[in-house]
Amino acid sequence: MNTSIPIDFSVLTPHIPYMLEGMGITLQFTVLSVFFGFILGTILTLCKISNSKSLQIFAAFYTSIFRGTPLLVQLLLIYYAIPQLTDYQIPALFAGVLAFSLNSAAYLSETMRAGILAVDKGQWEAAKALGVPYSRMMKDIIFPQAIRNILPAIMNEFITLLKDSSLVSVIGVAEILRRADVVKGQLYIYFEPLVFAGLQYYILVMILTLLSTWLERRLRRNG
Repeated sequence: MNTSIPIDFSVLTPHIPYMLEGMGITLQFTVLSVFFGFILGTILTLCKISNSKSLQIFAAFYTSIFRGTPLLVQLLLIYYAIPQLTDYQIPALFAGVLAFSLNSAAYLSETMRAGILAVDKGQWEAAKALGVPYSRMMKDIIFPQAIRNILPAIMNEFITLLKDSSLVSVIGVAEILRRADVVKGQLYIYFEPLVFAGLQYYILVMILTLLSTWLERRLRRNG
């Protein structure tokens, strides 16, 4: 009696172009989420280090909400609950980018705050002594040094978002995992589509890892 489990990746051949398109959507989704998350995270960081107590409280409350609740819950609330309240159906991809950006901002704001506070106090004092305006000091002196220090953490957040992007498959975004799910439903197999999906995520993560290493080396040379 043959008890071997048949594994045949060749059955995926007609579906490979369809599945590979998911990589582009996943990467697009991740880049947009990181971009908007970084912008919002920067604003939150400035609130946290400002002299305004109200802004500090707002930023701390925001961070506690988005770090203290599951990302999947946030995603489902935005995609399903907002239409219930506003009678407007948010497009799935937009809902995903919004949820991931808001969530990423909470984590990035803490990372950036730590990076800014880690900049030598002498830099702050020298800029103030020279009469450099606060906005210019942050943009030209403090922020570039902070980014150099926290670049590995930012790239790790990028990679985490890319892997967590599989969550948007639950609201119908046709990214890598969603397309693998469609294929396994058509072929009535699980192993091959899921392994192929995992390979796609792995390739993207390795590309981001190499990019992170290259950026770190370049910043060290320029620094």
